[in-house]
Formats: sequence, structure tokens, C-alpha cells
Amino acid sequence: MAYLCSSFISTYTENLHKIKLCVNGRYYEFLVKPNTTLRDLLREKIGLTSPKDMCHGVGACGSCTVILDGRPVLSCLTLAVDCDGRSVETAEGIAESAHPIFEAYIKYHTMQCGYCTPGFMVTAKALLDRNPNPSEEEIREALAGNICRCGTYPMHVIAVKEAAEKLKANAEDKGKGSK
Repeated sequence: MAYLCSSFISTYTENLHKIKLCVNGRYYEFLVKPNTTLRDLLREKIGLTSPKDMCHGVGACGSCTVILDGRPVLSCLTLAVDCDGRSVETAEGIAESAHPIFEAYIKYHTMQCGYCTPGFMVTAKALLDRNPNPSEEEIREALAGNICRCGTYPMHVIAVKEAAEKLKANAEDKGKGSK
């Protein structure tokens, strides 16, 4: 019987993979199963609740979106083992950094039930990181993979435009201060 237990434990641990990742500026190390999703790792191991699961893990809603090495990804379709050595940013990290998108989302009431809001916010922040002055069409295209059950779509465009303006003003203020 002891042989079966040690054999089972050995087989179980052989299937675990050691990964390291940076989440919202903090470094973590985990042993994960090959089929563990990034969403499950973030929620179950770190305790971050912003990556949601509206579509039950089929990648259809965008509510689980996180930023992985600067690009928005669906964490329900991303395996944790593929994130080894990479950097992840969630809505919690965006809130901690006081990014203008966070305040704009509050100001323009981009949520009703709030379930989809973290995915929209993360996607919007990734857009602003790569394009600090997006057009309305570019904003709509970037957010097209996110679904809102409450229909707050028009407010997202307004919030992203305001966040872009604040980022521009902040950059101009920094430029004036360095002269």
C-alpha cells in the first residue's frame, strides 16, 4: 500500500510544472498542472477576482482579459505553463497604479452589474499603451471582443477618450517640468 501512495505522489508531482511570473509588479513562483489556465491561477492561487468567467471558458466574452507582456489576452484560454517568465497585469494592478482609465470608468458609469468591467478596462488600457490617441473606431474595434450583458457600450468609448486626454495632459506636464 505504501508503494501505491508513493507511486501516485511521484506521478502527480511529475506532471507539475514550475513557473515564475510577475503579476501586477509582484513576483510569484508556482507548481501548476499542464492544463491550469492563467485565469484559474490568478483567481485560485493569488486571489485576484477581476478575471471573470462569463462564457464558461470558451473565450467568447472578454471578461477574463488580462495584459500579458503588453498584449490583452483571454486568460481562460491561456495556459499558465505558457506564462513562465512573463508579466501579467490585471484590473487590480491598473487600479493600484492610478491609471486614468480607472477613474474614467468610474466617472462615466461604464458598469451596471460590473461583471464585464475589468475585462473592458484591461483591454482599454492595453489599447492606450500602444495607441495613446485612438479614434472612436479604433476604440470600438479594440473593445469588440468584450461583451456587456447590461449594454454599457457607448460609455466605454467616452471613458477611453477621456483617459487618453488625461494621459496626454500628464505627458505634456512632465515635458514642461523637465525643461
